[in-house]
Amino acid sequence: MEQNFVDRVKITVRGGKGGDGIVSFRRERCIPFGGPNGGNGGNGGNVFLMATPALHTLLPFKFQQHFFAPSGENGRSSDQTGASGKDTVIEVPLGTVVFDCETEELIADLTVKGQYVCVARGGRGGRGNTVFKSSTFQAPEIAEKGFSGEERKLLLEIKLLADVGLIGFPNVGKSTLITKISNSRAKIGDFPFTTLIPNLGVLKSPSGDGIIIADIPGLIEGAHEGAGLGYYFLRHVERTSLFLHLLDVSLKERDDPIADYETIWKELIAYNPLLKEKTEIVVLNKIDLSIPEIIDEVKAHFQRLGKPVFAISAVTGDGIELLTKEVMRRVQAFKTVSRAEKDAASFSESEPEKIPKVAPLWQNIPEKIPLEITKQAPHVFSVGGKSFEELAARLNLKYPDSFRKFMEIVENSRLNALLIKHGVKNGDTVVLLDQEYSFFDYSLYEEEENEEGNDQVTDE
Repeated sequence: MEQNFVDRVKITVRGGKGGDGIVSFRRERCIPFGGPNGGNGGNGGNVFLMATPALHTLLPFKFQQHFFAPSGENGRSSDQTGASGKDTVIEVPLGTVVFDCETEELIADLTVKGQYVCVARGGRGGRGNTVFKSSTFQAPEIAEKGFSGEERKLLLEIKLLADVGLIGFPNVGKSTLITKISNSRAKIGDFPFTTLIPNLGVLKSPSGDGIIIADIPGLIEGAHEGAGLGYYFLRHVERTSLFLHLLDVSLKERDDPIADYETIWKELIAYNPLLKEKTEIVVLNKIDLSIPEIIDEVKAHFQRLGKPVFAISAVTGDGIELLTKEVMRRVQAFKTVSRAEKDAASFSESEPEKIPKVAPLWQNIPEKIPLEITKQAPHVFSVGGKSFEELAARLNLKYPDSFRKFMEIVENSRLNALLIKHGVKNGDTVVLLDQEYSFFDYSLYEEEENEEGNDQVTDE
C-alpha cells in the first residue's frame, strides 16, 4: 500500500493545435468566376484538471506524464469550418494543488468535487481565404495555419483533506492511536520512520458523520529544511482543523516531552506561521509505561499554557474514550462555523453541470514585427527571430498572396535599414526562409558612386 500512495508528481499538458484555413474558390457550371469559399480551421481542444473523490493518490500519473488535447480539423470548401478538437479532462484527487513548474505560480487548489481549471488552452483555427475578401481584393489566395496549443509543465501535490492531524516525533504512538480509534490498519513498529505515508482513519460520530484523521509522518528537527521525511509531509497538516499533538511520557529511554513539543512547533511555524492559529489538543501517550509524578508534571506545564491536555495509553485504551469525545465535539463545532461562513459567502453552491468553452489562443496579424539579423559568414547574413518564425509558421506561404502578405510585413519592419545597420553591402548574401538572395540597395549604390567621385577629385 505504501507504494500506491503518491502525493507529488510532475506532468506535461498541451492544448490541441488549431486546424488550418484553406484557399478555395467556387467552381460551378453557371458561375465561372465564383468568389472565395475557403473555410476556417477548427479550434484545438483544451486541457482541464477536475477534482474527483474517486481518486486518493497521484499514482496513475507515475505511468502517464504527458497529456495532449486533440487538434482541430482543417477548413473545407463551401465555407465549412473544420470540427474543433475535444477537450481533455484529467481527473485528480480532492485536495490537489497545481503549480506551474517554470513560474512556480499557484494555478489552482482543487478541494471540491467537480471543481475544475483549464491548464492548457488550445490554439484557434486558421482563417480561410473567404475572410480576406474585400471590395479591392476579390480573389484572395491567402490562408492561415492554425495556432499551436499552450504547453505547460505542472507540479501536482496532494494536501490531505483531513479534519484531524496527528503530529509528533516518530515512534510516539500516532499509528497505534489512529488504529485504536478508527478503522485504519496502519503499519506499526517500534522504530523511527515506521510510517512512510500519511495514514488515514475515520472516526464515526454519534450523528453518523465521519471525521477523517491523518497520521502525519516524518516530523523531526529540521523537517522544514528537508531533514528526514517531514519536508514531504508538512503540507498535509495545512488543511486540518485540529491538531492532536502526541508526546511520549514513558520511562523507556525517555527524552524531554516538553522539549519535543517545542521542537515540533518550531518546525511547523518555520514551514507556515499560520499553523499556530490551529486548534490543538496535547495528548500524553504511553502512560502505562510512566509514573504519576512525570505525567502530572508535564500535564501541569501545558495547563499553565492554556492547552487542553489528555493522558492516554494507545495500547491499553486508557483515556481514549474521553479523548475521542473531545475530538468529535471540537471538529463538529468547527464544521458548523465553517458551514455558516460558506452560506454567508454564497447563497448557492451548485456544482457545474459541464465544463464551459474557453477562448482559444489567438492574436491578430501584426503590421510589423521585430527582426533579428545574424552574420553567418563573411558577406552572408540571415534574417530571423521568434516573431519572424511565428509569422512564417502562421501564414501558409504556399499560397502566393500569403507570401506577399508576409513580405509586406517584413518590409514594414524596416528590413533594409536593419541590414544596412548590421553592415550588409551590395552583393552580400541574405538568407530569408532558407532562400538566398543577393542584397542590393540603390541608396548604397549612390553612396558608393559618390565616394568614388570624391576619391577621383582627391587624386587630382
